[in-house]
Amino acid sequence: MKIKKSYQIKSGTALALFSGGLDSILAVRIIQKLGITIIPVCFSSPFFDCKKAKISSEILDLELQTYELGEEYLNIIKNPKYGYGKHLNPCIDCHAFMYRKLGEMMSAFKSDFLISGEVLGQRPKSQSITGLNTVAKHCGYKNIIVRPLCQKLLQDTKPIREGWINKDELYDIQGKSRKRQIELAKEFKITNYPSPAGGCLLTDEGYCKKLNDLIIYDMFSLKYIKFLNVGRHFRVSENTKFILGRKKIDNDKLQELITDDLFTIRAVNFPGPLGVINYNSKVNIEEVELCAKILLRYITKIKDRTKVRISIGNKQNRIIEEKKIEAGLEKNYLIN
Repeated sequence: MKIKKSYQIKSGTALALFSGGLDSILAVRIIQKLGITIIPVCFSSPFFDCKKAKISSEILDLELQTYELGEEYLNIIKNPKYGYGKHLNPCIDCHAFMYRKLGEMMSAFKSDFLISGEVLGQRPKSQSITGLNTVAKHCGYKNIIVRPLCQKLLQDTKPIREGWINKDELYDIQGKSRKRQIELAKEFKITNYPSPAGGCLLTDEGYCKKLNDLIIYDMFSLKYIKFLNVGRHFRVSENTKFILGRKKIDNDKLQELITDDLFTIRAVNFPGPLGVINYNSKVNIEEVELCAKILLRYITKIKDRTKVRISIGNKQNRIIEEKKIEAGLEKNYLIN
């Protein structure tokens, strides 16, 4: 006769890899139902933020822990061991990196295991059975990861084998359909949850075109990446990029991002865009004048030579030079 396993250890703490989407909300609720305390953790980077996670954690009445991924994370983007998705999204390497960081936090939070809202087959690469197993193995915490929404379809890990969790109370959801998640949300009386729209810029074709330009020209660092979401971007030489505000909101954002070592360009007598020069060594006068020509080309009222102000840093009174420049583009320098 088969003896039914006893599940008596219904306590403890788990760290949740928490994006704030419906899947991660459900994963938290499922484990909470088993009497386990959940600490949600969201990682942010220049490519994704924790806005959704902050809203959802408030709905769940949980205190969200947020951590910003820095320069170390950029190497994952530039040199992924398991390659990219459709664009510059190294999803397997990225998930493994975040699981590893999550695992390193366990002692600080006195937690017993890790959970996430991943669903088998929801994404073709990172959430295939091979992808999930690779992430678990690569992160170094394979034996203590539980994926509540699809764990019935996966190999048992320590929390299940040792009776911390009753596997019968977990799920076998797979595929891209969200029908079962929506039904489960109703069961948990979860009505206010965000749409499944993607939030990672590494899956955006236009953004990745600008990001790849930084990789090609050895400017792949946080110093330059922070500008990628603002304005038009021009590659004027191997050494130099030029960013031009499209409208006032871009100009304001660029003004916030300018550091004391960056050159700025404005037209003196005409309202219009702010230009910022990014460079990875020295900028010569020819490159500065070319950037000024590009700027003037985007002020429709200018038909002839006009005066531009070249400054350094975010204070307009630190003027390097004012000189007349003729508007024009000799060739297409536009990246995006």
